[in-house]
This record gives sequence, structure tokens and C-alpha cells, in this order.
Amino acid sequence: MSWVKMAAICLLACIATDAAASDALQQSFLQPMGPVAEEQSNHLLRVVGITMIVILPVFVGVPLILWRYRYAKPQGDYTPEWDFSWKLEYALWGVPVLVVAVLASWLWYSTGKLDPYDPLGPEPLQVQAIGLDWKWVFIYPGEGIATVGELAVPVGRPVELTLTTDTVMQSLLIAPLTGQIYAMPGMTTKLNFAATRTGVAEGENTQFNGSGFGRQKFTLRALAPDDYASWAARGGSGLALNEETYGELRRRTVLADARVDLGLSKSAEPIIMTLGRKDIFRQIIAKYHSRGDHAAGWGGTGLPPDDTKGAGK
Repeated sequence: MSWVKMAAICLLACIATDAAASDALQQSFLQPMGPVAEEQSNHLLRVVGITMIVILPVFVGVPLILWRYRYAKPQGDYTPEWDFSWKLEYALWGVPVLVVAVLASWLWYSTGKLDPYDPLGPEPLQVQAIGLDWKWVFIYPGEGIATVGELAVPVGRPVELTLTTDTVMQSLLIAPLTGQIYAMPGMTTKLNFAATRTGVAEGENTQFNGSGFGRQKFTLRALAPDDYASWAARGGSGLALNEETYGELRRRTVLADARVDLGLSKSAEPIIMTLGRKDIFRQIIAKYHSRGDHAAGWGGTGLPPDDTKGAGK
């Protein structure tokens, strides 16, 4: 291992210690659970390592210069007329230019490698995400279920997450697995990622959207394939995601209050529902491109009804 990489790891040790303190709920890309976050972590290490080429000589050179020209017996030739050195010019300008060029090439490489639209493997798990105020709805068309406040994925299988929002612009982030990506009403974006180990991570909306913004989080569970199959097959809340229940979810409420609106107990437990119809995601997008009764369906396209009871508590 080179001294540059060793310096980078030492500099990040304090940050990583705090990030790794909780194994129960992982919240940092310094705890990578998949190839995307792992590349982000490696990119940070590379950036820190290359910048050490600029920083370490300063830390080492300043004390040496002070000692040689101030506190020790002065050494060297006395040249009061000296004013220029090609060697120093090459060092002072060449090293920063080289550092910037290396950083730019690494950034170009990582940006292309982390394109969220690029699939990470064949036959990805298809999941559709709808951002609401102030909760996330995840639809599994293949499994015939939908969840609110929880996203489960099988380890070792790529996931293709298609996103939209039925309110203002939002931005989804699952730091230990992937970077953030924006979603807008009437439009879709895609996020491809995969989990390489089991664990529990936190997902969130990073785009401020009202008083319940701080509680618009969800739990991501990376499960072994058998455990995922059991999770997908387990009984839900007894509710079906249809136009009526979706209308309740679209209200401006956090997860706990949405449960009450649906006749469930008030808690932060995720909601699991069966799909009332297969094309719900398409219906949510289509209403922004239609007029009349169709646009008024599925909760409409205007500002969701405001029900802020407890949203900011």
C-alpha cells in the first residue's frame, strides 16, 4: 500500500469511526452495501490521497524552514538579489496542474461509472417509487405488493428503481447503496443499484418540501434471497392500494398519521398493501398529462390536502 493511500485512510479514520458506530441503521457511503457506494467511497479516498501531495509538504516543510532559517544557525549562501528560479516555478505550478488533471480524470471516470441509468446486471428487480408529502410509496409489480416507508431488496440481484413524485420535486437518497436522484411530477427517473451484503440502511428525501420533511425517511432492508422471498410473500395490512387508499396516502401526512387515516394503529411501522391494479404507477404519471375526470382521479394533480397533525412533532 502506498504512503498516499495510507495517509488518506488515516485522515478518514475519525469520520469512518462515527459512521460505523451503528450497525443497525447505516447512513453513510463510508459503510458501502453495494458497488455504487463502494465506488463513491473509493473515489473519496483517491481524492484525499492525491491532495496529500499538496498538503503534506506544507505540514513538513514549514517546521523545517523555520528551524533552518530562524532557530538553527543560518545555512546556505547569502543572495539578497535572488528573485527567480525555474525549478521552483516548475514545482509551484506543475504540481497543482498535475493534481487538478488527475482529479479531473478520476471524476470523469467515476461519473461515467456511476451513471444511475446503467443497469448493473441482467433481469433487475423492478420497483416503482412515488414520492408524497411526507412519505415514500414503493410498488413491486412483479410481487403484486406495495409498501409505505420500507424498501426491501434481495442481496446479489440488481435493482432498477423507477421514480416519480405526486407532489413537488423530491430527491431520493440511500447513502450506503447509491447517490441521490431527483423526481418530478408527471416524469420518471431511474436509479440502478445492487446490494452486496445484508443490512439495514436509511433512505430519505433530501429536497425540502414542507413541515414533515424531517420525517420523510424510509428503511431499506437488504435481505438474503430466501429471506426476501419470505418478506414478499408475507401477509400485509389487509389493505389494497387502490384509488381510495391512495387518496388517503396522498394527504400531507407523515407515515404514523397516514396509518391512522387508513384505519391502522398509529406507529412508525411500514405499511404493506396488495395492489388493487397493476398499472397504478402509470396512472399516477398519466394524470399529469390528461384533462377532465382522468386528471382528477387518484387524488388529483393539485396541492395535496393539508393534514399536518403531528407532522412536525
